[in-house]
Amino acid sequence: MSEYEKKLVSVGTLKKGDTIIIDGAPCKITDTATSRPGKHGHAKVNLMAVGMLDGKKRNLVIPGHDKVEAPIVEKKSAQVLSVSGKNASVMDMDTYETFEMEIPEELTAEIKEGVEVLYWTIMGMKVMKQVK
Repeated sequence: MSEYEKKLVSVGTLKKGDTIIIDGAPCKITDTATSRPGKHGHAKVNLMAVGMLDGKKRNLVIPGHDKVEAPIVEKKSAQVLSVSGKNASVMDMDTYETFEMEIPEELTAEIKEGVEVLYWTIMGMKVMKQVK
């Protein structure tokens, strides 16, 4: 497991739409359910989440007072320099760093040279999110 930017968050404060790390993958929470404890037990939180990079559904049942890791998502802008197949060569608008990114299927039609895109850096991976 590589070292990346993350923070610890209390399970009790998580809600739908938050991001957490399950099995080493960044996930967006799609649903939460809290079960009431027994006489001496602790409340359990059932988190349903979908992988932000792979789209896989994951489930996590954890005591409500525990802490889980949440990825720190950096949202940045980049300009498309060139397109070749499913990849685009882009330049970060702040640092002028250039790198290759995979074009998501839903954006294939819109990605052209000179277009500005919004991308996220999650756990050391860069993901193209939308055209500005």
